[in-house]
Amino acid sequence: MSSVTGGARTTRGRTPLNRSQIAGFWGAWAGWTLDGMDSFIYALILTPALTELLPRSGYAATPANVGLAGSIMFALFLVGWGLSFIWGPLADRFGRTKVLAGTIFTFAIFTGLAATAENVWQLGIYRFIAGVGIGGEWALAGTYVAEAWPEDRRKMGAGYLQTGYYAGFFLAAALNYTIGVHFGWRAMFLTGAIPVVVAIVVLLRVKETDKWQKAEAVVSKAKPLQEIFGSHYRRRTWVACGLVTIAIVGLWAGAVYEPSAVIQLSLKAGMDKSAATKTASLATGLLSIGTVLGCLALPPLAERIGRKKTLAVYFTGMAVAIAASFGWAFYLPNGLVPFIALLFVLGFFGGNFALFSLWLPEQFGTRVRATAFAFCTSFGRFVGAGVNFALGAAVLHMHTLGVPVALTAIAFVVGIFLIPLAPETRGQALPE
Repeated sequence: MSSVTGGARTTRGRTPLNRSQIAGFWGAWAGWTLDGMDSFIYALILTPALTELLPRSGYAATPANVGLAGSIMFALFLVGWGLSFIWGPLADRFGRTKVLAGTIFTFAIFTGLAATAENVWQLGIYRFIAGVGIGGEWALAGTYVAEAWPEDRRKMGAGYLQTGYYAGFFLAAALNYTIGVHFGWRAMFLTGAIPVVVAIVVLLRVKETDKWQKAEAVVSKAKPLQEIFGSHYRRRTWVACGLVTIAIVGLWAGAVYEPSAVIQLSLKAGMDKSAATKTASLATGLLSIGTVLGCLALPPLAERIGRKKTLAVYFTGMAVAIAASFGWAFYLPNGLVPFIALLFVLGFFGGNFALFSLWLPEQFGTRVRATAFAFCTSFGRFVGAGVNFALGAAVLHMHTLGVPVALTAIAFVVGIFLIPLAPETRGQALPE
């Protein structure tokens, strides 16, 4: 990321970044990285955590109960994500950096507290509140980078920022491969408290964006949540909600169930549990590398062919990759290798999230930007919670993981038909 760190000089004629812009980016990126790590920690340690806590809660730790409880926990976490829309109006009223630091504090503290859970109810409460914090980080980090970076650099800034979430997946996999295997799931949750340091840095080192400061007087009198449903923004708000929802359904269906699928295929291939867990961590690392590359490839493509066509390409790739991995490779007699190979493809097109970090800020003015970003992403998480619960029920009913997850590819087909309703913002400056 030489273009990020080289803020003291102009690179290829682009506007140089000042110290606050550099510090702000790395604060947002680190928060987003640790956010991704936190989100994926639970997916990796789901089975051992629930196997220990279910008997303490009065339930047998059968595979069916673990699967059902896991789906409920995911749903609670996503509902917490959904409620994170509260951060948007706060950021539009009080500033980006203060509220961004608040989201990081929230998810870090309650992730750390999850290590102390004595039953599934406590774990559910901690994960719910952590979800509220985690959900706000993306909207505020994306809004900050869009507003703070110069116009000629903010598009790639969105791609760089989004790599953080998937770098967090890779970090979670590495921690699980080392700390998780040797010290257990509680130690993994404790590592999630590290972002408190990042929040302190954001508060102390990063100043508010000039765009927000100029709009502050207007923002204090505005009603941003009401405005995004006014005649000017209503259509783009609902279309963005639909597109983000589809992306989230794919993320939680494909990426979150990937470790369980790899473990099942590894055990089927004759590995013991320890080797299967390590293989799942390595597979997650490959998925993350693919997604980072997808995030970096997306901004130049969006500048070349436009936002809508780029999203159509990535949604098509997601539909094919999910159907092929979970609907085909998962059921092969020796499906572990082809399944893991397809995870790289799934990861690459999972980089579609970088487009929303680039595109959503372009669709809304400064005084409602954080509110719109937070609402659109939160709406998708509410729907994702319902889809995740339905997936858990389908897995329990069908006694298989592959087919229910593979069917989520249909959502991306629907998304391709929804994309034409969105505005094309290629070549337009960030609105004031």
